[in-house]
Amino acid sequence: MDVIESKVDINSEVYQKNYQEMTALVRDLESELERSLNERSAKAVKRHEESGKLPAKKKLELLLDKNTPFLEVAPLAARGMYDGKIHKAGLIVGIGVVEGKECMISINDATIKGGSIYPMGVKKTLRCQSIAMENRLPLITLMDSAGAYLPLQSEIFPDIDDGGRIFYNQARMSKMGIPQIVGVMGLCTAGGAYGVAMCDEIVHVKQHGAIFLGGPPLVKAATGEEVLADDLGGAQLHCNDSGVSDYYAEDDAHAIRIIRKITKNLPDNEKSRLAMKAPESPLYDPKELYGIVSPDLSRPYDIREVIARIVDGSRFLEFKELYGETLVTGWANIHGYPVGILANNGILFSKSAQKATQFIQICDKRKIPLVFLQNINGFIVGRDYERSGIIKDGHKMVNAVANCSVPKFTMIVGASFGAGNYAMCGRAYSPRMLWMWPNAQIGVMGGAQAADVLITITNDQRNRSGQGNMSQQEVDFIKKPVIEAAFKEGNAYYSTSQLWDDGIVDPVKSRDVLGLAISASLNAPLRDQDYGFGVFRM
Repeated sequence: MDVIESKVDINSEVYQKNYQEMTALVRDLESELERSLNERSAKAVKRHEESGKLPAKKKLELLLDKNTPFLEVAPLAARGMYDGKIHKAGLIVGIGVVEGKECMISINDATIKGGSIYPMGVKKTLRCQSIAMENRLPLITLMDSAGAYLPLQSEIFPDIDDGGRIFYNQARMSKMGIPQIVGVMGLCTAGGAYGVAMCDEIVHVKQHGAIFLGGPPLVKAATGEEVLADDLGGAQLHCNDSGVSDYYAEDDAHAIRIIRKITKNLPDNEKSRLAMKAPESPLYDPKELYGIVSPDLSRPYDIREVIARIVDGSRFLEFKELYGETLVTGWANIHGYPVGILANNGILFSKSAQKATQFIQICDKRKIPLVFLQNINGFIVGRDYERSGIIKDGHKMVNAVANCSVPKFTMIVGASFGAGNYAMCGRAYSPRMLWMWPNAQIGVMGGAQAADVLITITNDQRNRSGQGNMSQQEVDFIKKPVIEAAFKEGNAYYSTSQLWDDGIVDPVKSRDVLGLAISASLNAPLRDQDYGFGVFRM
């Protein structure tokens, strides 16, 4: 592979402006992440400490192997939703190493509304299970939850993507042979009781942990019986009498030690093999990404400059360099793992889509994971392009993205608009994981484009009725709210709060994030049994 020759002038005015703006965005991101981890009610923290329980982040620290990375998923989920204080949607979720094994981890944070499950908490749990199933990762859950947040029960309970799906997934995971280990460190009521009982192995903490279908208030209301939580569903009862729980723990720390022993005892899962190379750092400083990519999506740059600061040795074997030039495709290594990269250098034309389709087929055939770097406004439009078949060429690319069976990973580094989002493996096309940079924007189209379309349609309607075009004042009156709404609902923070992605990533950390995710994906077969593609319209 050839080293990408960088043409970036780090002393240029544009570079310096980009660097300052992106640095400010990264600082904002760091502030938001710190707030989501540490901003808790003093009263809740004190009550938690007095009860003798460990805080969620301490539990995570004890669970993970020392000096190993943790790839957190959706750390800003539910940001700005509800009362603005349901940080992380009430859960710490991510991929970490326990006794040398990569595991999916989920930990309730009981200092947030007593661990109550909000609708976004359900969505985040389902995402956690999806990652575990796709990558065949053991799932370790540390439970301490007051149950569903009842004022929002209608958004939690009945639908296919609501709470019941969690238990369905647990049954499917059991069938798939994916280990499920749970530590009962607090209340596990109603659905929470089922969530515990459907795990393979249950570690139950005395006094703190309790499992029951109906808690003391419900028992009293239904039967008149008065009973304490520990007598109704504590560790002594479930380890000695019911047999629901399998291990008796003295406290949270003891429970975590037991869970680590259980994890160590799991059969070794031989990971899928790739043609690895010795990892090496990029030739160019990844911090230069701040100066290359602008928060202003209208400022152009060569996506190869981004690739050069993510891949090993900044080496890249470009495929069809002179054909379909608005899409860059080729092979590289990230932390030693071979990858096929598809990266936008403009909107998608027919040749770009054809090139992508061929490249995806090659990578799928060779069992090479795919990395999509999205900065896309969509497909080209216009009479000549429709005549030449942009629809059928776009269809080929979308078909290939949907049906390729190797692991796919998506990083949105700029725009992600319209059908371009789909073709470049947006969330709907099931990448194993998807992240956004803090400058990224997502939507059907950009705000300015949406406003211009609306103005054109309105003027056409007026002209048909003989009114003529709108005045500039009328145009401004219509455009402003459209642009504002598009920015509000299309920025990276809105996306991540809704769990449209797996987190906002500091551009400098993109390489490490991709490496961790690729490593985790190798716990599953590189290709599923349904290998192949659909009909390509010719």
